[in-house]
Amino acid sequence: MFPTPADPVRPICSAKGCRADARWVLAWNNPKLHTPERRKTWLACDEHREHLSQFLAIRGFLKDTVAFADWHDPHTTQAPAGRAPGEDS
Repeated sequence: MFPTPADPVRPICSAKGCRADARWVLAWNNPKLHTPERRKTWLACDEHREHLSQFLAIRGFLKDTVAFADWHDPHTTQAPAGRAPGEDS
């Protein structure tokens, strides 16, 4: 989740069951599905940053890890959001 002016909910980690504040944005894409410039995002707390990064990296999907406070995606005006696939089941 990501806070917006209309919805002040705090951003939370994308790891399954985690409700901690997100501190990191993991930018990724699946080259079989996305154009090279497309970036999907997962959010991570300090505790789950490494685990989520490794999950994406071993698949060749991880493109960048940025502090949440510094995140800006030049290809969208939307903020990062969402749960990690496979982390919800």
